[in-house]
Amino acid sequence: MGFRRGFKTEANSRAQEVRWELGLGALDRLDPWVLAEHLLIEVWPLSVLQDTAPSVTHLLEVEPQVFSGVTVFRGHKRVIVHNDSHTPPRQNSDVAHEEAHALLFHPPTPAIDDRGCRHWDQDLEDEASWLGAVLLVTEDAALEIARERRWRTVEDAATHFGVSVEMINFRLNMTGARRRVERGRQRWGRG
Repeated sequence: MGFRRGFKTEANSRAQEVRWELGLGALDRLDPWVLAEHLLIEVWPLSVLQDTAPSVTHLLEVEPQVFSGVTVFRGHKRVIVHNDSHTPPRQNSDVAHEEAHALLFHPPTPAIDDRGCRHWDQDLEDEASWLGAVLLVTEDAALEIARERRWRTVEDAATHFGVSVEMINFRLNMTGARRRVERGRQRWGRG
């Protein structure tokens, strides 16, 4: 994950802005469906398309791990389609990832290129993954989780933020929160 210079700072600022617009603090749970409404983005569960294509049933029941979510455009309007067979914490992450594409003004691209291959821009996907995670678990939240005062376990924090334990651990690792809190305890003599 090599980001363009200043991207992580931009992502933190963008997440802070969005949370302010929604009346949320850094330690509050962000509901991706409320954010979608705020951004005027429709969110469709994949299951509503089940009657239109047999492949949807395959994605929901046989191989749900191969499809998480996608943003499609109806004219100039974004619509997020997400795999509702995933757990609620995973759905929150999937929808936040797609919202991050919108917040970063990532341009629409065709799903399939002229050779019939899936169009994929790893840099844009990495940016959306990063911002999606920051929206759900801010740097301040990661530090508070590492302090183990408000939430005793990562499981408690995951429940509070509506995300997976893996997402909490990702944010703890990417922010260096545990290391930073431990350094502070050593410096100030707090156990």
